[in-house]
Order: sequence, then structure tokens, then C-alpha cells
Amino acid sequence: MHISSLPGETGIGTLGQTAYDFIDFLKEADQSYWQILPVGPTGYGDSPYQSFSTFAGNPYFIDLDKLCQEGLLRAFEYQSLKWGKNPKYVDFGLLYQNRRKVFELVQKSFEKNIPADFSDFCRENSFWLEDYALFMSVKDAHQGASLLDWEDDIRLRSPLALEKWKNKSAERMNYYRIQQYLFFKQWKELKAYANAKGIKIIGDIPIYVSPDSADVWTHPENFLLDEKRVPLELAGCPPDAFTDAGQLWGNPVYNWDYMKADNYSWWKKRLKASLSIYDVLRIDHFRGFDSFYSIKYGAKDARKGQWKKGPGIGFFTEIKKEIGEPAIIAEDLGFMTDSVRQLLKESGFPGMKVLQFAFDTRDSNNASYIPENYSENSVVYTGTHDNDTIKGWIKTAFPEDVSFALDYYKIKKKSALREAMILSAMNSKANTCILTMQDLIGLGSEARMNTPSSVGLNWQWRALPNQINKEIADWLKDITIASDRVNQ
Repeated sequence: MHISSLPGETGIGTLGQTAYDFIDFLKEADQSYWQILPVGPTGYGDSPYQSFSTFAGNPYFIDLDKLCQEGLLRAFEYQSLKWGKNPKYVDFGLLYQNRRKVFELVQKSFEKNIPADFSDFCRENSFWLEDYALFMSVKDAHQGASLLDWEDDIRLRSPLALEKWKNKSAERMNYYRIQQYLFFKQWKELKAYANAKGIKIIGDIPIYVSPDSADVWTHPENFLLDEKRVPLELAGCPPDAFTDAGQLWGNPVYNWDYMKADNYSWWKKRLKASLSIYDVLRIDHFRGFDSFYSIKYGAKDARKGQWKKGPGIGFFTEIKKEIGEPAIIAEDLGFMTDSVRQLLKESGFPGMKVLQFAFDTRDSNNASYIPENYSENSVVYTGTHDNDTIKGWIKTAFPEDVSFALDYYKIKKKSALREAMILSAMNSKANTCILTMQDLIGLGSEARMNTPSSVGLNWQWRALPNQINKEIADWLKDITIASDRVNQ
């Protein structure tokens, strides 16, 4: 259940009262974890996996009611604005326009009475905050244009251009510093509340970063780029039974040779920062550390890419020297090989089991997702943000796949399949079970969060206030107790 999907009156879920209410719901239902998607500021396609910074927080999640209570806003300054026509979906266009108006008012109020710990926050986070604030300020001055469309001097970070832009962007840079201060202030308060209730938060980081990000701009040496900072190769996935042209994600691939020589210092900072704000961390596309699919820049699709060797277990050995044994979930989905399985085993991290994949007859590896084949050191999901809901899957999957599921559970009615799949995930021997809120509510494809390789209609779903209710909490508590998963 991502933060953006929480109910609320200002266009998107926030770190405000409905987030606290959701934690209370989880506590009432005897749950132990709340898993969310990446919380970085969203870029292209509004995707949390395409962020302007791997360290920054999404300012959309800052709760305006809290700012009002603290005297940084007056109620009419945001309650009078239109935040969208349909409370079931985020209107990112309106959000982009109106949040900027509101935060410019917040900045004026904030700067009249600067909190005592603001300078400490800026100093402690200066290793990423100053670059991010300048990157976003330059981006604003270019009407949101991508990094690759900036003038050469600032894109290539010439000292003169950097000095010029810092001088002319001083006020706007503070706008972004203030946003980050407010985000992390609200985040820490919410996480402390969750932890006090016995709820741990599972965060998520993408393996790759956006080409239009402060990370690529300030640390080009970490990526395979040409002298103009244009990517040489892009990340993606090869063609398979699901996509004829493969997936071209558009992210620059890492310069792993350089990163290894630098003792993976950027990754250490990244993981330390993530593990400081989450209790457990899911790493997206774990198989990319074993080998990654790389496509030449300019290709129209992913058909002609090639597999290249990743950093392997040496990367995690080096990381563990620095930060000990991190609480990590490895997203080991996709094209699996013996070497990927071996890397997962050597790392010691639990992998993921997605129940919908068990019944996909196109996947030669589908037997590994059947519940009786799980290892204890795994995390089972009925589906993820990239899957349809169970009810949606029943309607959109191949008929033979749905028949397979009905036969497996020895049931005849499709309407009984949602509950059967949830119960089998809960009763599996996987150490942890994560259910989607959409499946608990019982929603169809209209509540799907993301369809891979598509842009425009994703990441928008929101729950309505009455959908997260005591009836669901009671049922979830009952099946949690029955499956012996309380307080694990």
C-alpha cells in the first residue's frame, strides 16, 4: 500500500492523519509490516522508480493539514484549490501545478521563523541536499526540461556555470531545502508512531536511477556515459513470453568497474540513507547484481541488447563490511539463472515469491512459485505493484491459467479464488507474507497500480476512506492468527 494510495482531501495520500489511521488499522489487524514503494520525488511518467534523486523525499507526501496546524499555511490557501475530480485516482497534473503554489506560500512563512534544527538538517544532508536543490532549481529555470536538454556548461558542471547558477538560484534552492526538511520531519514522526505500534516499514529502492536526476548529473563517473554525459547504454529486459520487444527502461547502466575501484562508496551512502529511514529494504531487480541486460543508446526497443556481468557477491561482501547485516528483501523476479540463484543464496537475503506467477503457463519457472515449493527464507506476495489485482487477473489472464488455479485450489467458482489465494499465501512456509490492499478490499483492474512498459495511466490508484475498514481488519486478524503469523 503506497503512501500515494492513502485516502485524503488534497489529491494524493500523505504523511498525515490517514497514514496514522492506516497504521492503527494494521495494528488492529495484528500485522507486523507496512510495505511501500520508493518515496523519492517522482519524475517521468510519475513513476516512483524514476526519481529526480535517490536520496530525496517526495514533497507531494508532505501533509498540508500538519503545515496548517504549525502555522505555515492558512486553511483556505490549500482547501480552496482543486485537487482532482475523482478521489479514486491521483491527478498528477493538478498536483504539480497546485502543490508548487502552496509550497511557495509555505516557504515565505517558514523563512519568517526558521526552526532551530533546520541548519543542522541541511548540514547533515549536505552530501546530497545541495546538489539536489541546485539540480531542481536549474530544472525549474528550464521549464522542467530534462538534464540532456540543458546548455553544455551547466549540464557538464563547469565551475563558472555552477557558481553562476548557485548565485541566481539561492532563493529557489532554499525552497527545495525546506521541502526536504518538512518531508523528513513528517516521515520520522510517522515512522516512530508505526514502530511504537509494532509496525515495521518495508521500503523499496530501484536498482537504477533516472537519467534525469541529480545522481547522474553530479556523479557521472558512476555511469556509462560519453563525454557529453549522454548514456552509452540503457537498462532493460530482453524479449520474453510477455513482451515481444522486451523492456527498454531508459536508465543509464552503472560503470561497475569504476564503482568497484571506488569501493562502492556511492552505493554505501545510498543504502545507509535508505536503511536509516526504513526498517527493511526491498532492492528492486536484484538479478542485475549478477548480470544485467544492456541496450545501446538510441535503440527503439530492447531486442538487440546483451547480458553483461554485474558486481556479484563481492559487492554485498563490501557493503556488509560497512553496514553489517542489512535487513534486505531481494526482488529476484524475472529471467532467473543458476548464477542468480547462487548469488541470492550467498547473500543470505530472502527472495520473493509471487503467487500469480505460479499459474502462468507461459513461464517455464512457474513451479517455483507454487506454495509448497517455497523455502522459509522467502517473502510471498499474492501480487506486486506490477501485477493486476487478483480479481483483475481472473478476468485478464489466459483462461487455462485461471483453470489451473481453480484446479489447484479445488474450487469451482472464480469468485472464491481471491480468498483462496490470500489464504494459501498466509499458510505457506515463507517467513513473511505481504498482501496488497487492493486484494484485501477486493478490487479489480481499475485499481491496478502499474502496467510495465506503459506510461500515462499508472501509479494513480487511491483507496476511499470507507474501504479500509474494521471488517477487513477483523478478517485479516483472524487469518493471521489461524496461520500462526502473529508478531513474527
